[in-house]
Amino acid sequence: MSDLSDILSSEAVEANLTAANKKALFQQLAAVASRQTGLDAKDILASLNAREKLGSTGFGGGTAIPHGKIDGLEKVVGAFTRLTQPIDFGAVDGLPVDLVFLLLSPTDAGADHLKALASVSRTFRDQPTLAKLRGARSRDAIYALLAGEEARNAA
Repeated sequence: MSDLSDILSSEAVEANLTAANKKALFQQLAAVASRQTGLDAKDILASLNAREKLGSTGFGGGTAIPHGKIDGLEKVVGAFTRLTQPIDFGAVDGLPVDLVFLLLSPTDAGADHLKALASVSRTFRDQPTLAKLRGARSRDAIYALLAGEEARNAA
């Protein structure tokens, strides 16, 4: 998987989401992922919460990559959210989070899950990209940045 457009559709990008806290964010992400996958939002939420109990998925630099494995999913799918106000996420660096990439994988998607996580983490380590994501005016602009990002990094 060399391109985030393999796992992310423009409909799964939220440019200005408001969430009071991590719990509210996860509920909204589960609803977005449910619409995208047709799977039950409660199952998605349970998977995210179970993974988060193992340790925060706050990646640092104001970013987070909550992820989980779900029965009934056919391929790795993602959703991206930019929050209107950063929230406490218990991230490794203690900074509040405003950029969130949700990853959901089939329960047996070992290598694909890890490749997707690596792609997202590479994107989230790139400071110029983070600045562009924070400054993008629309869902389409954010999607274009994310869908094209991996191709530029690989070149």
